[in-house]
Amino acid sequence: MISFTIALVALVAGYLIYGKFIEKVFGPDDRPTPAVSKADGMDYIVLPSWKIFMIQFLNIAGTGPIFGAIMGAKFGPVAYLWIVFGCIFAGAVHDYMSGMLSIRNGGANLPDIIGKYLGKGPKQVMLIFSVFLLMMVGVVFVFSPAKILGGIWEPAFFTEHFGQYFFWIMVVFIYYIIATMLPIDKIIGKIYPLFAFSLIFMALALMVCLFVKMPDLPELWDGLGNRGDKMLDFHAPIFPVLFITIACGAISGFHATQSPLMARCVKSEKQARPIFYGAMITEGIVALIWATVAMYFFYDQPTPGYQVMAGGAEAVGDAPSVVSLICNDWLGVFGGILAMLGVVAAPITSGDTAFRSARLIIADFLHIEQKSLNRRLLVCIPMFAAAIALLVWQMADAKGFNTIWNWFGWSNQTLSVFTLWAITVYLVRQQKKYVVTLVPALFMTVVCSTFLLISNQAFGLTPDISYMGSLVVFVVAATWFFTWRQKLKSQNSSK
Repeated sequence: MISFTIALVALVAGYLIYGKFIEKVFGPDDRPTPAVSKADGMDYIVLPSWKIFMIQFLNIAGTGPIFGAIMGAKFGPVAYLWIVFGCIFAGAVHDYMSGMLSIRNGGANLPDIIGKYLGKGPKQVMLIFSVFLLMMVGVVFVFSPAKILGGIWEPAFFTEHFGQYFFWIMVVFIYYIIATMLPIDKIIGKIYPLFAFSLIFMALALMVCLFVKMPDLPELWDGLGNRGDKMLDFHAPIFPVLFITIACGAISGFHATQSPLMARCVKSEKQARPIFYGAMITEGIVALIWATVAMYFFYDQPTPGYQVMAGGAEAVGDAPSVVSLICNDWLGVFGGILAMLGVVAAPITSGDTAFRSARLIIADFLHIEQKSLNRRLLVCIPMFAAAIALLVWQMADAKGFNTIWNWFGWSNQTLSVFTLWAITVYLVRQQKKYVVTLVPALFMTVVCSTFLLISNQAFGLTPDISYMGSLVVFVVAATWFFTWRQKLKSQNSSK
């Protein structure tokens, strides 16, 4: 618990100190924001800063900092290091800078930002990549809550005639269509802050329980290899698997697709640090709490939690079940309600905003205005048809869900790589301290390339060959950047 406390203090200090430094690097000013200059009553609407923060937090969080942290806790206390350093120096910087670039570029979506700073080719790749990622988010976050709700209750008529979970899948999709097409202040602006509060309150309640129980957990100084290999038969390599497993609690490219939604609602650039950097730090705190709760579940001495809770052994590999068991055991009936919000409402809201982001990206690319209902339908109908087809494939294939989820994790972090490189190029051109994003960009480039090389779902190479290959990727990326920077510097000096 000492490591947890230190990590918690570090995250708060990171916001107060490094967050302020990052804000100074970018330099917000008093220019009109897109919410003011492009107000349309649909997507560009000025909202109160506290409400934007809560929506931003829920948009980027969902169940990411819960499920990812639970599975990442199997790596032991090293998960604390990634959550703290990844969140402060990579994830929060990534979210703040991408949000500010969207504001500075008229509320631009991520592919447009990538295109402006990395070129037309990367823009086209990111257009397809980001839309596909958002579709995967939507599909994953349809099936998981529908499965949980179907396990509680489902009309017999639909089960008999259309199959299991069909009723709840239909309900969730209908909600997605309605919420995606309505103005952002009608549903998202009204109920999402309540769901965000529920997630935060659940995490804080569990933190109080942790300090009351004071479980005997492994500490950082016990050794980074101190994890449950013997108990859980878990042998995944820390690098790069940990950095893919814990994404939303440290750094996530998905966040850069969500930031433009709130960038279009910010009244002043000076509100951006508490909204974007602050929401990411808050997500890091949630991930830290859940990682510690999971360590109790996996490692607590003398007997780990999963051995003393009914159904615990079966829940070791199932993060939603861990959430349900812990909340019900520690927080009672009220905790069970909060758990339901965490594993049902949160993914639904993330799926909703994922489809909304996809609609806006597609509309911007095709130059289809989104103020009129007919134009929104023009984008939404084929988008949801494709999502339904992907969902049908996922349900028909026994390994479909795991396949989509695993590729979502890698795609998520790869998206952050492109975003970090685009921000770095912007900082270089503006003659600002580009090293704040260059280091995370290089690190995440190596993480994603190593995972692609070592994963059995991709090349499946041996660790030695994979690490050597990622070293080559690092050298190529660093050489490209410094060669480009020197060329740009020469061009500027010759003018």
